[in-house]
Amino acid sequence: MGGLRKERSGLDSHRISPSPVVHVRGLCEAVVEADLIDALEKFGSICYVMMMPFKRQALVEFTAAESADRCVSCGAKEPVYIAGQQAYFNYSTSKRITRPTNADNPNSGNKVLLLSIQNPLYPITTDVLYTVCNPIGSVLRIVIFKRNGIQAMPTRLNVIKNDNESWDYTKPYLVRRDRGKGRQRQAILGEHPSSYSDNGYGSPCPLLPLPGNSRYKLSSADVPDMVSYPLPQSSSSYSAHAPSSVAMVSGLHSSKMNCTRIFNLFCLYGNIEKVKFMKSVPGTALVEMGDEYAVDRAITHLNSIKVFGKRLNVCVSKQHAVIPSQVFELEDGSSSYKDFAMTRNNRFSSAGQASKNIIQPPSAVLHYYNVPPFVTYSLIFWQLCTEHDVPGFVKFKMFDAKPSSKTISGLLEFDSKTEAVEVLTVLNHYQIRIPNGSNPYTLKLCFSTSSHL
Repeated sequence: MGGLRKERSGLDSHRISPSPVVHVRGLCEAVVEADLIDALEKFGSICYVMMMPFKRQALVEFTAAESADRCVSCGAKEPVYIAGQQAYFNYSTSKRITRPTNADNPNSGNKVLLLSIQNPLYPITTDVLYTVCNPIGSVLRIVIFKRNGIQAMPTRLNVIKNDNESWDYTKPYLVRRDRGKGRQRQAILGEHPSSYSDNGYGSPCPLLPLPGNSRYKLSSADVPDMVSYPLPQSSSSYSAHAPSSVAMVSGLHSSKMNCTRIFNLFCLYGNIEKVKFMKSVPGTALVEMGDEYAVDRAITHLNSIKVFGKRLNVCVSKQHAVIPSQVFELEDGSSSYKDFAMTRNNRFSSAGQASKNIIQPPSAVLHYYNVPPFVTYSLIFWQLCTEHDVPGFVKFKMFDAKPSSKTISGLLEFDSKTEAVEVLTVLNHYQIRIPNGSNPYTLKLCFSTSSHL
C-alpha cells in the first residue's frame, strides 16, 4: 500500500496545471501555423503560435484559459486532426509563449506576407515566388501550403528543407531530399512536363528567371537559367496535375449534402472511389477520385460554386487515400463514409466510356438521358423536383430518338446555374421505376454545352 501511495504521489507531482498555452504533439512535418489556427480556433481565440518543426510539435497560446481547457478536454475524448493527421494535446508548463523582440509592439510591423494564388495556370514553386517578391525586398524564407487554392508566406517561417514548397534563403545547405529517401513532395500543381513534344502544348514559353544570386542556385547542369512551363491551350488539356488523387471539399450544407450527393456532382469529372465526411471539421469531406487529373478537373469546375446556399471550397488534400475511420451518422441519417469503387454509375471506367463524357463547367442547362420513352417525361421531372424540394425547370427539350431506341434524352433549362447544380446533385442517378417493369431506369444528368434553349 505504501508503494502504491508513493507511485500515485509521484504521478500527481508530474500533473501539469491548466494553462492558456497548449502543447501540441504528433504533427506532420508539413504543418504550418495556419494549419494549427484553422484546426484549433473552434475552441477559442488564438493569440500566438510557436512551431517546433524538428520535433513535430508546437505551442498554441489561447486568449482565454477556458479555450485551452476546451482544446485539451476535446483532444482527450475524441481525435482532433491537424492537416489530416491526429494530434495530441496537453497543457504547457508555460503560462505565456515568449515572443520575439518587439512582437507585442503594434508599431514594429509584421514581416510575414500572405500570398493567395487562385486558379494558377502553371506550377507555383519557391523559385517563382522568389522571383516575384525579391525585387521588392530581400526574401528570407518561403513556405507554400495548401489552403483554399495555394497560399504562401515569405519571411520568418520554419523551414526544414529546401525544395519546391519551402526554402530558407539564409540556409542554402538545407538541400532537398534524395528520391530514394521517402516520397518526394511535388509542387502544389505538379512538376512541369519533362517533354513538350507529345503533350499537345507545342513549344514551351519562358515564365520567370530563377533567383540571380548564385549562392542559392544549383549548378547550371542541374537547373536551367529560366523556369519554362507550357501554358495550357484549354482546360481539357491542362497537364500540370495535383499531387494527390484526394480532393478536400468544404462549405457543404450540413443537412442537404451526403456521400451520394457528392458522388452525383463530382462523378462528372472522374471516377469516384470513396467519400468520407470529416467528424472533426463539420461541413467538410474527402473525395478520393480515380486519379490526380480527375481532382484537377473537379477543382477547376467546382471550386467556388454555390450549392444549397453555401459556396463550395474544393482543393487538393494532403491525404493520398481516404481511410474509412471515424464513421458516424450524418444529419439526414446516412453514413459519413461510402465506397463507390464498384458502382456502375462511375463514368470513366473504360477509355470508351470516358470518351463519351464532355468535361463541362456547371451551366443553367442540364442534359438528361437514359429516361424510359413511354412516360410523360416533363411531368416526371416536375414531380421529381417537387418531391425532392429542388427548383423546377423553365424550359425543356426532347431529342428525336431512333425507333429502336429504348431510352430518350433531352435538355432542361433552369433559371440559374445554381438551380441546375442543385437539381443535378439531388436527382442524378435517380431510379425511375415504371409499372410492370423488371428493372428501374437510372436517370443520368450532366451539364450541357448549351447556355440556354
